[in-house]
Amino acid sequence: METAPLTSLARAGGCAAKYSAARLESLLSGLVPAEAEDLLVGLNPADDAAVYRLDDTRALVFTVDFFPPLVDDPRTFGAIAAVNALNDVFAMGGLPLLALSIAAFPEELPTEVLGEVLAGAGERVTEAGAVLAGGHTIRDVEPKYGLAVVGTVHPESVWTKSGARPGDALFVTKRLGTGIVLQAVREAKAPAGALEAAVDAMVTLNADAAAVLRAFEPSAVTDVTGFGLLGHAHEVAARSSVRLVLDAEALPALPGALELAASGVRTGGDRRNREYAGSHVSSAAPEQIEALAYDPQTAGGLLVSLPAERGAVLEATFANEGLPLWRIGHVEEGSGVALA
Repeated sequence: METAPLTSLARAGGCAAKYSAARLESLLSGLVPAEAEDLLVGLNPADDAAVYRLDDTRALVFTVDFFPPLVDDPRTFGAIAAVNALNDVFAMGGLPLLALSIAAFPEELPTEVLGEVLAGAGERVTEAGAVLAGGHTIRDVEPKYGLAVVGTVHPESVWTKSGARPGDALFVTKRLGTGIVLQAVREAKAPAGALEAAVDAMVTLNADAAAVLRAFEPSAVTDVTGFGLLGHAHEVAARSSVRLVLDAEALPALPGALELAASGVRTGGDRRNREYAGSHVSSAAPEQIEALAYDPQTAGGLLVSLPAERGAVLEATFANEGLPLWRIGHVEEGSGVALA
């Protein structure tokens, strides 16, 4: 089957298409948060997913995520979209159980294209230990795909953004720069191998990283997606009433991402993320590293806050498992985010 030019049908792809965080914050401020004794995580404050307690040992994790295509290959698009949604469950400390597809596709596209999208998603859902059990599809001029996912977690083992404490060390589990690389592909500026490296990162579930992390009882966890590292770091700092200090030189970049950032490649999400988090961020970093930190990520890694005394063992354990991990800063008293 000939690859459909899916990206030509989308105005923005992946998590770069997310609604502005600043607008979303304004929108949610007008809603009355639901109150229920067993709603452990809802809108007050919002997190990567909602969590509802069933009993003393079981809670359900609910999330939904979908977006327009960011690559032309439909199977790869389905895989990336699935990983992006499933990772929200891992970011809460949970395990995915069941997934439903959310699809919007032009009728002019061959049904085989949507079939490939579903196949790519199904492979990642199975890899995550869950079941793709159905979904809903509508007609739309712009293709979109994603998942609604239900998972499980112990009520006392939920990871949130609000637990970071002074003295914690900060880690990330994937390289940054997916938005920059994908934009460079659109502009025909991406160096050889850059897209392949970005795709490899985006189709990798955070399952293995989360499995290792559970034994270390992290203080706070979130996944780095559309609001960029600095946007999500701002959320952790604000929810935890602390200051996050990031080491600019320690930020891991995808192949070609820093060079492309230095040449001026940016996504629309970069501007929106600066509007959202910029007033809370102090930066002394070079422009290209600052762009990397604001860059919207799709299916990004985990941002982890962990007591510093456990950091060396965490790094050794990740290394023994052959998993990537970078120590990128620390938590201190105060507020906001510093890119030092």
